[in-house]
Amino acid sequence: MSPDSSDHPRQVAIEQLQAFGLSAYAAETFVTLVRIETGTAKEISDVSEVPRTRVYDAVDDLERRGLVDVQHSNPKQFRAVSLETAGQHFEQYFTRRLNRFRDATGELETTTQTEEQRGVWTVTGCDTITERILEFIDAANETVVFMSVENLLTEEIVASLSAAQDRGVSIRLGAMSETSRQEIETVVPETEFVPSLWNWAETPSGRLVMVDDETTLVSVLVPDDGRTVSKQSNETAIWGAGMNNSLVVVLRALFTWQLDSSSFE
Repeated sequence: MSPDSSDHPRQVAIEQLQAFGLSAYAAETFVTLVRIETGTAKEISDVSEVPRTRVYDAVDDLERRGLVDVQHSNPKQFRAVSLETAGQHFEQYFTRRLNRFRDATGELETTTQTEEQRGVWTVTGCDTITERILEFIDAANETVVFMSVENLLTEEIVASLSAAQDRGVSIRLGAMSETSRQEIETVVPETEFVPSLWNWAETPSGRLVMVDDETTLVSVLVPDDGRTVSKQSNETAIWGAGMNNSLVVVLRALFTWQLDSSSFE
């Protein structure tokens, strides 16, 4: 049997099951049973790429995981559990593993206990950078300064800024369009808008963040074609933490100059 294209639902399902820890044969056997409902080793092998002799090993693995039922007839019949039951199995499995990971890492001790992050760290990808920004904002105690091209000011970030403001954190945002400003003021009502450092629409800049004067991040948008910046452009960022971190010192001075200057306008 020739394999289907990679974007076919069957192949996608097999790939996801392998990501959950199943072997290739076990994943394909399960997907095959979902399609044919019940079958013998021969029937499974006939409609899949699993050799008949390997079907039994695959079924044993699936049975141990509670993903198939076996009828001890002659020949044996195999049946996949419902997709709802399978989903619950994987959810519980990964919840247990996640809890074990958290428990184990919670007991680890670093060789040096310090808040000072030496050097500058690189983060690539819009989603990953957003996660890092959310992490910084969620840890804010006093102030958050945020400047960004508008399409990178996500709903998640606005919600995080709102939660920070509820904790008593002062929020300052770089100027943006009137529509975006009104939307943000609805969710984060006491936001202070300050002039942006430059015209973001005419530069490849992405986002600038400073939290509590000691954590900073700056990102740029990298054109996919090497020339034109768009919403689909890649984003790359550098960040640093600690009052004496080189990046923090530079950006803190830049932010301080801009914010102090804006107060006299």
